[in-house]
Amino acid sequence: MSRPLSSFRSSSRGVAAPGDRGAVLVVALLIMAVLALGLTSYLSMNVNSARQAQRGFQQAAAFNLAEAGAEEALWSFNQANAGAADAWSNWTLLEPAARRTWSGFDFGSATGNVKVYVDHRAPSGSTRPTIVALATVSAPGGAEVSKMLEVSLRRRSRFSAGLMAKDAIVFSGTRASVDSWNSDPDNNPATAPVPYSSAVRNDRGSVASVSVGTRAVLVNQADVYGYVYTGGPQPEVGRNGRITGRDTPVGVNIDPSRVTTDFSATFPDVGAPADGISLASLGTTLGTEGEATRWRCANIALSGRQTLTILGDVTLILTAGSGARAIDVTGNASIIIPANSSLTVYVEGDVLIAGNGIANDNVRPISCQIYGTNTTASGQTIHLAGNGALQSVVYAPNADLKINGNGDIMGAAVARSIDLTGNADFHYDESLEHLDTDMPYGIDRWRELTTETARASQRGNFSGW
Repeated sequence: MSRPLSSFRSSSRGVAAPGDRGAVLVVALLIMAVLALGLTSYLSMNVNSARQAQRGFQQAAAFNLAEAGAEEALWSFNQANAGAADAWSNWTLLEPAARRTWSGFDFGSATGNVKVYVDHRAPSGSTRPTIVALATVSAPGGAEVSKMLEVSLRRRSRFSAGLMAKDAIVFSGTRASVDSWNSDPDNNPATAPVPYSSAVRNDRGSVASVSVGTRAVLVNQADVYGYVYTGGPQPEVGRNGRITGRDTPVGVNIDPSRVTTDFSATFPDVGAPADGISLASLGTTLGTEGEATRWRCANIALSGRQTLTILGDVTLILTAGSGARAIDVTGNASIIIPANSSLTVYVEGDVLIAGNGIANDNVRPISCQIYGTNTTASGQTIHLAGNGALQSVVYAPNADLKINGNGDIMGAAVARSIDLTGNADFHYDESLEHLDTDMPYGIDRWRELTTETARASQRGNFSGW
């Protein structure tokens, strides 16, 4: 059947039939809908990205604000420790706490404030204060963002480790050991001290070097019942060497949880007191029972069977300079410290204590303190030798310390380098951490409180202010 001529005419003029026009309209509407959906999604994505960026900005600002608040509190602690009368000015002082708010921080697109709470603003003894900082940052029309930090402090100590050095610590013996105990567990000097024994032996016998050299700590064949810290490298441990603790699994010789390779510490120089009664030479006794006295002398030189007995609380400043022998105890000679007496020595020159060494009848090592005052790197040598017991602490940050013996060494030692060439058993006295009451506070533990449970434990400290 032939097609009508009229239909050919309509097509030839390019005029669409009614059905074709409807199809085009539907397609156009669908395209517009797709474009509108795409544009809406794009705009929504941009809005969400902007919100996320703003929230991320608020979180970073709140975190930095909380850290700044905690640093302000730490500054107040150390100012108070240095004797500044205005250390806690502008704080609300509670007993024993303190609190303060800083507000009006303008971050351009947001504003913030930080509240800081301190649980013990005047800690005493072994108390470790805690700082909690709560920072809040708000944006107009947006959600409020908060960050909470908890910072635990501890007083820095010259003797925060048993053996601590700027450079290498080397154990050259075949069976040397390191462990710890606490001679004053209740932090009360009035109570009887606790002597070292296997019954009170503990696993905090720390060995620490800030050196980043490859041979910072050579444990070799020693048995460290505690921790080893270095500034970077792993400690070198021999076939029979051990680094373990109370919780170390049986059969494990090197407990990785007891090795740290990011250790850092400061070694402030110590100056000798400028006062003291001058003596041309020393006799057989020095000091007065039950009294604190301070003396100045060039050196101590004992040989044969000579002895020097310390009476009372004696401080001795030896004036022999760098390169000279300031303490020379040899043969069967000995420095005797009876019970209830103590000796503190400041020395710039070299030290050799051999023979019968230091006969200290006191339980606590702080009863014999040796401070190296030489400020020149490698400008001082200190050599302690003997096979008996030695209760003493040594702080000589620029000295090369050598310990040679097979007895018991109790206390702590800080030096530029430490070389233990004997097979002595070294026992770190944990109470020495609290010896330096003039030292500033530092951060012991830092953490962000992210869970509601953790935050809830501190929220009461921030209510009502």
